[in-house]
Amino acid sequence: MADAVPDPKTGIRVLLVDDHQVVRRGLRTFLEVQDDIEVVGEAGDGAEGVARAEELRPDVVLMDVKMPGMDGIEALRKLRELANPAKVLIVTSFTEQRTVIPALRAGASGYVYKDVDPDALAGAIRSVHAGHVLLQPEVAVALLSQEEANGATGRGSTLTEREREVLGLIADGRSNREIARALVLSEKTVKTHVSNILMKLDLADRTQAALWAVRHGLTG
Repeated sequence: MADAVPDPKTGIRVLLVDDHQVVRRGLRTFLEVQDDIEVVGEAGDGAEGVARAEELRPDVVLMDVKMPGMDGIEALRKLRELANPAKVLIVTSFTEQRTVIPALRAGASGYVYKDVDPDALAGAIRSVHAGHVLLQPEVAVALLSQEEANGATGRGSTLTEREREVLGLIADGRSNREIARALVLSEKTVKTHVSNILMKLDLADRTQAALWAVRHGLTG
């Protein structure tokens, strides 16, 4: 099927990146029945995925980890360099933490397995598109252990009280819009707080911020 031309009125635009055509076809079949999700393109490896993401500007990229040539981890790093990077949801058949954790550290918003239920897959796409972070408890614990072992526990004393409130809501899985509503702030103000939090704690993204907050007891 030919790539679709992105239309912001159609809902969440999704790019599929997997080296197995059968997997891409299955994912597309799952998603095409969703009224608010549109598959705008496909790619067979990481390099093509980065190029297609730059061209099509999807909202969410479904990315395999193990691919020939440029793998999903390197593609994630490249995607983060784009002007308006898409949220990335890893779709993997590998359950080992040594496979999933590097992807999350490279900037993925979460992951699902390739045998995921179609409704759960659609829900995961909507969740990461809204700014949420999808982590299984055992993976969160492993990530926290790594951060602590590396001495990357952050500098929480530099946060303002408002920033700590925002950080706690990030850890609870709230999007910027939901945080704005909860704290009666503008979404722009929340984005500024999030940027300041990442800078002060020397963290790369919301996933690491959520983990930091869990580790330091800032969850609700």
